[in-house]
Amino acid sequence: MARDTDPGLGFHFKLEVQGRVTGYFTEIGGLGSEHEVVEHKVVDPNGNDLVQALPGRLKWQPISLKRGITKVRDIWDWRKMVEDGKVNDARSNGTITMFNQELQAIAKWDFINAWPSKVTGPQLQSDSNAFGIEEMTLVHEGIIRTQ
Repeated sequence: MARDTDPGLGFHFKLEVQGRVTGYFTEIGGLGSEHEVVEHKVVDPNGNDLVQALPGRLKWQPISLKRGITKVRDIWDWRKMVEDGKVNDARSNGTITMFNQELQAIAKWDFINAWPSKVTGPQLQSDSNAFGIEEMTLVHEGIIRTQ
């Protein structure tokens, strides 16, 4: 039985997006944010020049997802909404859940106003034994770890 301190396995995770996409993915990345760093020159009380590092603009990292291709076209249909200029309709909130070996949720991230900026299909090669992988990149307006 896994303990709370055991690291989670990297291959048990699920994406749920407001009725658009629900599925398991083989790879998910970009769960985070960063601030631009603004350097500000100041003089201390002793007359010494210093450089202060201040937080600048907040940037959310795009979320990248990969999964084996199936008959399900959900990510393609969602991307088509954006291609057709319906970005406001395509914006959706969602959750990424990571599971332990017993398939119990051990971590969750909620994101808001996401839409697919990129979808790509598999590399088609007749002499390959590899599974076909489709990829999706989501841009969003915020992500928070809730569990």
